[in-house]
Amino acid sequence: MAAAEEEDEGGKMAAAAAAGGGCCLRPFSCEQGLLSRPDGSAAFLQGDTSVLAGLYGPAEVKGSKELPDRAALEVLLRPKVGLPGVLERSREQQLRGSCEGVLLGVLHPRTAVTLVLQVLSDAGSLLSCCLNAACLGLLDAGLPLSSLFCGVTCALRPDGAIVLDPTTRQEQEARAVLTFAIASVERKVLMATTKGSCSVEEMQQCLAAAQRAADTIFQFYRDSVRRKYSKS
Repeated sequence: MAAAEEEDEGGKMAAAAAAGGGCCLRPFSCEQGLLSRPDGSAAFLQGDTSVLAGLYGPAEVKGSKELPDRAALEVLLRPKVGLPGVLERSREQQLRGSCEGVLLGVLHPRTAVTLVLQVLSDAGSLLSCCLNAACLGLLDAGLPLSSLFCGVTCALRPDGAIVLDPTTRQEQEARAVLTFAIASVERKVLMATTKGSCSVEEMQQCLAAAQRAADTIFQFYRDSVRRKYSKS
């Protein structure tokens, strides 16, 4: 529990620094390695949105899914209640594409890697929280990555103002909601999704804001990993 409290405190401090710098992210925290069965696990909290990630593999793969040149990655997104629907299936594809963009699967051919994401609470910016939990789960499993990645959600208000890491209410009131998956190397965009209407210029403004916010999240990743290994 003490370790979890320290992780929480570290996340709040990082997010507070972000807010002070005009980043306006909600407080966030994480805990890695909290599950015993998966090869890697992480819980990520953004405001009141939280996601638990479990990573299994590389492991033996069934013949129908085996890929001769790389690991076969499967992503499963479980809602808080009920069974996965069309929205979850769509987000699974977006999450898988983002993870495949950095996972060095060629080092583990003919194997399977399975990422299971369980939504614990959804208070806005859920997809970006899933992306952040996924990255920390991959890190905890020790899988080879070409770079880190994170998710940042932007809400475009009717007056054109950009709200980073919006709550559910802010998303509902927004003219458009955009989520980006951003790699730590050269801030490359791994995935972008838009709901609502916005101009090309507004999308570029949202992307620039998301890339700036990503710096804060990547620094939080580094601080979290440093705290984890400094205890051992």
